[in-house]
Amino acid sequence: MKILVTGGSGFIGTRLVGELLRTGHHVTIFDKNDSSKYPELVDIGDVRDKEALIRVAAGQDVIYHLAAEHADNVRPESLYWEVNVNGAKNLVDAAKNAGINKIIFTSSVAVYPLNASEADEDSKPAPFNEYGRSKYAAEQVFEEWASEEKMRCLTTVRPCVIFGEENRGNVYNLLRQIYRKRFIMVGSGRNKKSMGYVGNLVEFLIFALDFSPGPRIFNYADKPDLTTNEIIRIAKDAFGKNGDSEFRIPYGIGLLGGYAFDVLANISGNPFSISSIRIKKFCADTTISTNRLLKTGFKPPYTLKEALEQTIKAEFASQSI
Repeated sequence: MKILVTGGSGFIGTRLVGELLRTGHHVTIFDKNDSSKYPELVDIGDVRDKEALIRVAAGQDVIYHLAAEHADNVRPESLYWEVNVNGAKNLVDAAKNAGINKIIFTSSVAVYPLNASEADEDSKPAPFNEYGRSKYAAEQVFEEWASEEKMRCLTTVRPCVIFGEENRGNVYNLLRQIYRKRFIMVGSGRNKKSMGYVGNLVEFLIFALDFSPGPRIFNYADKPDLTTNEIIRIAKDAFGKNGDSEFRIPYGIGLLGGYAFDVLANISGNPFSISSIRIKKFCADTTISTNRLLKTGFKPPYTLKEALEQTIKAEFASQSI
């Protein structure tokens, strides 16, 4: 098949493109950035540019829509809506113009509130930040597109935090702090985290190519969930640092520190790695149900423990950081 991947130069997109090529598909990447691995496949563009999307979608069979503004500190916040929502509107117009009937969209578990224990796909969305609100609005854009024609196939995937090789996101930063003995625990660490390995998520995204027409939504996480303490223990075991002492800061004090950094960021105009929303997210129970996904028969290739150990081996074995 001929497949268009928006955001295909990013972390998940790069892994997805590689697997699609390996399984014999023809891939076009549409991204505002070049691809470090597949520059010959890239059509540089912005999802806010409808005409560019219409042009690149012509002749394609399937669209994977991964492009998004997703960082915690995007400024101005209107960019979430310009890229995530208006970008979705432009994409469905491009799909209609090209006669494309299959879209696989990566949304986010940020459509659920914090501490929404085992939220499932039927749980009422209650996003806790502007990113989550924009992703939920984008979901509605795609659902409207899917409802217009019976032959249209929409798969919306709501991934939890995704980690893996070559990612420099929150999980990597946590592992790096542990490796460098700079990690300070905030809170009890008994809160549970749903996490997903990029290799497993990509396998599910490809699995979704075979779904029949109609709309469907899936949470994505690799089970069973781990507590923050368990994640840290796995990392310390892999690094050979499990005998290290651990200093803990009570949640209330840590949150006050996060608010202080928020104030400094507003005054200086420069974001900091510590913020109130990051403290809240780190200490919250962020778990989701994947019962609907399991009913599809999909089986992830790696366990969470294997994935964490594999990521640590790939990212830290030969580094001096």
